[in-house]
Amino acid sequence: MESKSRKARWSAIALTTGMVLTANGVATPAQAAEKKLTIGFVVHAVGNPFINQIIEGAKAAAKDLKITLKVTGPAGAEGDAQLTAVQNLAAVGVDGIATSVPSASMMKGLNAVIKAGTPIVQFNGFVDGVNAPYVGEKSVESGRLLGKMVLEKIGGASAKGSVIMGNCFPGFPVLENRSKGVQESLAKAPGIKIIGPSDVKVDAAANFAAWQGLLAANPDALAMVGLCAPDVESIGKVNAAVAGSKTIGAGYDLTAGNLEALKNGTAHISLGQTPFIQGYLPVYMLVDSIRNKIKINKSGFIDAGTEIVTATSVTEPFGSAPLTFAKLQKMSTSPSATRTYYDKIVKGYIKNWQKNLKPIAAESA
Repeated sequence: MESKSRKARWSAIALTTGMVLTANGVATPAQAAEKKLTIGFVVHAVGNPFINQIIEGAKAAAKDLKITLKVTGPAGAEGDAQLTAVQNLAAVGVDGIATSVPSASMMKGLNAVIKAGTPIVQFNGFVDGVNAPYVGEKSVESGRLLGKMVLEKIGGASAKGSVIMGNCFPGFPVLENRSKGVQESLAKAPGIKIIGPSDVKVDAAANFAAWQGLLAANPDALAMVGLCAPDVESIGKVNAAVAGSKTIGAGYDLTAGNLEALKNGTAHISLGQTPFIQGYLPVYMLVDSIRNKIKINKSGFIDAGTEIVTATSVTEPFGSAPLTFAKLQKMSTSPSATRTYYDKIVKGYIKNWQKNLKPIAAESA
């Protein structure tokens, strides 16, 4: 069997962390005749609210496709630990693996897993050179959009003053691309001085403390711009603690905490990267490719889309149905409501993933 061949290639090591989801439901006769697939899903920050939204998307795919999903990963963006988790899954014979890739050091090991016969799809973070397609946002373009929106808030091309930037994981390619795009847009105002990007850490408490220190050192800053999921919530709390603060808060992801900061006016802009698609689509691609014998052992890019959110407007990608801020808040904590909302995308954009696959260079165009 193929799984025994993989076990021979990889020393069997017990999974250090993980949870198993077995989808409920009655299989159709055709599905019942197929081997029940097991897909590994490896994240770079277990317990992170944004990462949890991605995991819920993967669980929805597992339920729809009637497969077993094994979710695992380190506590905080440790490339070596994440590669070990991928190798462990390959060792026990899973049929395919979806993984975020926060470090270039993972490339050689991932390509070895792929060569040994386990297909991989990257999501949320990728390394060019891994022989696997990638599902994520167009990171540089996303940064350009965020920078443009911030610039509009602080006075446009004539704005003068400082803008603080923070990056919770310096060196992470997608985040560096976002930073590049933000700075490109802010450069249209010659009077803007960019402070940073500073390392603001991914841990929520450390992230808050970092932003608090940055604003204390630069109390007249026109804006604080974060590149990571914890930033908008932290920036909102920092702004709330400073009486009369007029500093614009902007960043990424649509967690419950980030949306609350937008709602109460302590932060102002957050761009989502459609975590449901980043979870659902990699699992769908793996299952579809395995069941239909489609080779996916080469690089490529599928855009997960960018969501544009303020307290008064929500713009979703791919022709999605109009969405109110209140409904978006509900979806941020309701996997079932999220699955219902994205049903059109599942039946269209996701099902037709092969047509939407672009060269990897499209990610950072």
